[in-house]
Amino acid sequence: MTGSALGLPVAVPSTALFTDRYELTMLQAALRSGAARRHSVFEVFTRRLPEGRRYGVVGGIGRVLDAVENFRFDADVLGFLSRENVVDRATLDWLADFRFTGDIHGYPEGEVYFPGSPILQVEGTFGEAVLLETLILSILNHDSAIAAAASRMAVAAGDRPLIEMGARRTHELAAVAAARAAYVGGFSTTSDLAAGFRYGIPTVGTSAHAFTLLHDTERDAFTAQVDALGAGTTLLVDTYDLTEAVHTAVEIAGPELGAVRIDSGDLLLLAHRVRQQLDALGAKNTKIVVTSDLDEYAIASLAAAPVDAYGVGTSLVTGSGHPTCSMVYKLVARARHDANGPDSPLVPVAKKSLGGKASIGGRKWAARRLDESGVAEAEVIGTGPVPDELADRQLLVPLVLGGEVVAREPLDAARTRHVQARAGLPLSATQLSRGEPVLPTEFV
Repeated sequence: MTGSALGLPVAVPSTALFTDRYELTMLQAALRSGAARRHSVFEVFTRRLPEGRRYGVVGGIGRVLDAVENFRFDADVLGFLSRENVVDRATLDWLADFRFTGDIHGYPEGEVYFPGSPILQVEGTFGEAVLLETLILSILNHDSAIAAAASRMAVAAGDRPLIEMGARRTHELAAVAAARAAYVGGFSTTSDLAAGFRYGIPTVGTSAHAFTLLHDTERDAFTAQVDALGAGTTLLVDTYDLTEAVHTAVEIAGPELGAVRIDSGDLLLLAHRVRQQLDALGAKNTKIVVTSDLDEYAIASLAAAPVDAYGVGTSLVTGSGHPTCSMVYKLVARARHDANGPDSPLVPVAKKSLGGKASIGGRKWAARRLDESGVAEAEVIGTGPVPDELADRQLLVPLVLGGEVVAREPLDAARTRHVQARAGLPLSATQLSRGEPVLPTEFV
């Protein structure tokens, strides 16, 4: 059963209108001139990382593959475009039969990237490739920003699990995508049921302050929750008096109480006090979960505290201050005007611009060079032959060939890949302090 069949806003029948109008007006002009058939290569990259970040994380590749498959102009969509006079009849007829038939190569999800990395390459006719620009950037810019923030938080948390709980702080559809990207970046669970339903991410959650306030006493609230959910539940203990709440919680649930959650106050001080109290009451295995506007810096500050898990919301779903990666989608190569087809020789093209917006032409390869200890030392990018010593270190993999997805994978594969990719970087990559990208980008 699909999400839409359940009435959940997590699936759409078509992704064709998740785009900007000028993609279609460019298509109309290119169809009229004949240039729409010209074989072209577009690349997604970013000119710089968000200020102070040491590496980027590729998020959203799996969602891109789904979106490309669902990029269809059905009767309702075509009717809208016609009524609004977006494009002419000839273009509508072309769109009615649209299916992406080209190739997409890219960094696999969970991989790290750096300025200039050709994160995604879309190759096909200009007409079919240009239509995907806005959709691809929308997904990659959002999901990669969340995945990067999640990765930094996971580094700060160490072996302690992280709970994604940002659904109430963002758009309902963005919340589902954010939970997915957070899982890739290192979070263990989510509070968002739509994310659990659609992507199989483990879901968690017990009660809010409203549940305690509903009851005449805190004891009544805890008793009701334990009766319903068992002694292994997590009780929220900071509604009234924290010390009294912890005592009541253990009295009701017994020493097998699963966890207590602290959502306010000086978390470092309170975590120590609660741990001492739990141990004194015999609840030595009861865990402590902390929430309350955490980010990677707050998590790092709690490293020495007896905390067992962190719940993160607002900072995560807003990219911890960097809600986009500033990725762009640029034409880098096209066939000559007198040659078309996938086997036609390609001419490099590049934007020349002031203000740091210039691009480098040509279809690129990318490889990560390692030092003698096996640690990454440079992101190497080129347009010519791949040097022999880098042949087995190439980063781009086939994702779509001839319009068919060839790289769909379980989400856990991307999550594992990220851990491995991050571990292969210099140790300074895990520093939370501001700095330059941990790897230089070398163009050859």
